[in-house]
Amino acid sequence: LENIPHFARDHRVIALDLPGFGDSPMPPWDISIANYGRLLDEFCRELNVHSSALVGNSMGGFIAAESAIAQPEWVERLVLVSAAGISTVHIRREPAEALARLMAAAAPLMVRVRERGMRRWRLRYALFRNVFHAPQRLRPELVWEFANGAQDAPAFLPALGALLGYDFQDRLERVRVPTLIVWGRDDRVIRAADALEFERYVSDSRLVIFDHCGHVPMAERPVRFNRVLERFLSE
Repeated sequence: LENIPHFARDHRVIALDLPGFGDSPMPPWDISIANYGRLLDEFCRELNVHSSALVGNSMGGFIAAESAIAQPEWVERLVLVSAAGISTVHIRREPAEALARLMAAAAPLMVRVRERGMRRWRLRYALFRNVFHAPQRLRPELVWEFANGAQDAPAFLPALGALLGYDFQDRLERVRVPTLIVWGRDDRVIRAADALEFERYVSDSRLVIFDHCGHVPMAERPVRFNRVLERFLSE
């Protein structure tokens, strides 16, 4: 929302709704990080993408790194933004899934609360403080678009189960393309310490930490994020 219009002025920008999210239907295959990675590779080959910068946030970063490990020729650069894949493999699956089921069951009620919350900064802060460092400072429509429908996605629970316990750390050193790692220091979803682990495993990587920023730097600090990514792409 804050990045595509900016980069589309000079680049071809492709944003994919993964199967089971957004407007994409559930896939016929089992949801897993590996299968999503293969789907991404097939998708780009179908679109004749020969060279690209692959950018992923959270689980999307996990999938982007999984794709880059396979070293497809179309991945020229990799950008990991608050990516899952390090500490998430150590979370016990059962409690996390139980919590996710509770969240999914409460989704319709939460949507009604969110609608009111968009107009009340205190409630907006209470609802979204785990995702954004300062949700009360963001445009209400941005917060709404960012969160609306996320818990209602049919792939939400299977994807959560897929990323918990899937360990690729011993293969991260296979990533051979220049890699930019961006993290919010105040990330409450995936700890900022994971950024240091990604930097340690990926040899050709550089790390940028945003102060006063949560789990989605590209939305909470879009001007700085776009500037950092522009510089990385031009090198």
